[in-house]
Amino acid sequence: MSVPHITDTHADVADLPDPDVFAAEWEKWHRDKDARLASEHGFLAVTGLHWLSAELQSVPGAPGTWSTGPEGVAVELDEGTELVVDGVVVRGRHLFGVIPERGGVDAVWGDTVIEVAKRGGHDVVRPRRPDHPLRVAFTGTPAYAPDPRWVVTGRYEAFDEPRPTTVGASVEGLRHVYDAPGRVVFRLNGQELSLTAFNGHVPGTRTVLFTDETSGVTTYAANRDLGVAAPGPDGTVVLDFNRATNLPCAYTDFATCPLPPAENRLPVAIEAGERIPHERRPVS
Repeated sequence: MSVPHITDTHADVADLPDPDVFAAEWEKWHRDKDARLASEHGFLAVTGLHWLSAELQSVPGAPGTWSTGPEGVAVELDEGTELVVDGVVVRGRHLFGVIPERGGVDAVWGDTVIEVAKRGGHDVVRPRRPDHPLRVAFTGTPAYAPDPRWVVTGRYEAFDEPRPTTVGASVEGLRHVYDAPGRVVFRLNGQELSLTAFNGHVPGTRTVLFTDETSGVTTYAANRDLGVAAPGPDGTVVLDFNRATNLPCAYTDFATCPLPPAENRLPVAIEAGERIPHERRPVS
């Protein structure tokens, strides 16, 4: 695998940022990203993924019995047991209500945070404990060395109307539906490529889920994610593949991460960004 030709894909050499400054900024970004992942109740602290139904069920790592129905998620707490929800102490039966898709509520029980969420149309409970072994043993995410040549200028093309796009998930049989407002078009190795884009967390920004020729070889097989800043007035966007990140499913089976749309399989090797986590490497 080789880095694409600079003359065809990236800014002229004279326009490239100072390598030391570029590397320092990337290192800080990567440390901060891993710190969020491994925070006290971050995704590495999740101890299980539990799917709720109308039948009362116990959830390992959480008090009481749980269920869901037309009124939403409910928990029946034993006498003397309490949760803190939105700063309020609750006892007995507590109704969380109907949770919107991709929404969630956190309930605190001692040093455990119990995430109550909806994913793919299903209500789930995920306890998060700071002492979970996956979090305690975390040593950071492997990544390619940052290289300014992987900063690519492209253009954003908005669709006439957002396109509802159904994608698979890291959990077999689960589906996610996102509105795709447009696509990002760019060039690598003499090829014009495009990626269907979804809305980012910050209004105006975009995010793209993709795989490429490194997927399953040096990078996580299922997906990687790349945030894209809001397009300029002329539609110009910058894709910094050095900041292609793993989603939580790259580390734990307790995630429901979306998979990329079929058209977002790039026929080139993106040798930049995060690599296969230590947690997913075969034990020799």
